[in-house]
Amino acid sequence: MSNPNMANREVCDLIFVDYSTKKPFLNLDFANVTTTELIGESVFAYGGQGHPKKIQFSGERAGTLTIETQIQTVKLWQLITGGEVSKSARFVTRVEKSVNDDGTVIAIDDVPVSGSVVVYKADDDCGTELPCTVADKTITLTSALTGGDKVIVYYMQEVADKAQRINIKSTSFPKNFIVYGDTVMKTEDDEVLPYKLTAYKAAPQSNLSLSFSNNGDPGSVTITCDLMADSDDNILDLVLIEE
Repeated sequence: MSNPNMANREVCDLIFVDYSTKKPFLNLDFANVTTTELIGESVFAYGGQGHPKKIQFSGERAGTLTIETQIQTVKLWQLITGGEVSKSARFVTRVEKSVNDDGTVIAIDDVPVSGSVVVYKADDDCGTELPCTVADKTITLTSALTGGDKVIVYYMQEVADKAQRINIKSTSFPKNFIVYGDTVMKTEDDEVLPYKLTAYKAAPQSNLSLSFSNNGDPGSVTITCDLMADSDDNILDLVLIEE
């Protein structure tokens, strides 16, 4: 069958390969939608009465590869942002604790970053700070409360070797990638044929929207890659494999 009538109802699995090193960067086999769009500019030479179009010129061939996914990974965020990944992180923690029987000592679960502890009465959260000193995981109030009173403690927590942190700077930009796609097409004769695509130089746009909601569908991420020409002017291959 040299030119079958066919249709598609399956997403592409994608492999992103670093354009510079030619090493695999991400196996993206969890997308819900993959869309490939090719665009080009047409300009015309005009002439004669009525200013009709006479000659067409085509150029500025380009395109996009758009991916929609509800599954996310840190590596995916790195692909979009170009940020650097590290294993340490700092963030503010809020806990509610009780003072000990003499009303001065509070035990917390972590060793806070030096100078980061702030304590409030539970009924005055973010109000008047309670003066204190800190040693390891123990906070001692300068002025005693009633034993068993509740307090709110804010402190900076540092995690080393257990975190995956992406640091995105104003100078962070995504890499270029070669993208290999794999899906199937179904013909009118009920054949299922492998379909492959190759995007020779794809540049992820630096747009990332992360939504967090307690209702509705799981949050979705959309990645748009601009398709450019490589050093041999290749932009895209579309391959149907007949079996």
